[in-house]
Amino acid sequence: MRKIKSARKLGRTASHRAATLANLSTALIVHKRIETTEAKAKETRKVVEKVITRAKEGTLHAQREVFRFIKDKAAIKELFGDIATKVGARNGGYTRVIKLAPRYGDGAKMAIIELVDFAIEAEAAPKQQKQDRSKRVRGSKEKSAKTETPDGATPKGGKEKKPDA
Repeated sequence: MRKIKSARKLGRTASHRAATLANLSTALIVHKRIETTEAKAKETRKVVEKVITRAKEGTLHAQREVFRFIKDKAAIKELFGDIATKVGARNGGYTRVIKLAPRYGDGAKMAIIELVDFAIEAEAAPKQQKQDRSKRVRGSKEKSAKTETPDGATPKGGKEKKPDA
């Protein structure tokens, strides 16, 4: 009887798939948040969850086992230092997949995968407030008030003349 395997093949050979997931996992560890297709994000989540669980042990043996999959020394240092200490009390669920609108070019389902404990830092950055319409639109009341001369008349052409110094 045929049994269905749970992993997605992502249209790649086994070695190419392993390399893709390793690269996505490394990028996620370094950048804390990446945008990719929904299928790749869900497969990357499986890999990263296991790697972070292994990193929480903090032993040399755990480092060597993680290094078999993630080859970047900076990512390993980040994983065993900052990430492992921040998620130490958490019992899994280290990542979050947020679905996005389909990609314009080919309509592929897109998603953002991010580390849960590091998502707050990205959102904490101050957002730019929208400008008032009066500041954006030409010929608004505030702009015309600035261009008036002291005697109340607006100069020809609507522009202020600079005093000669």
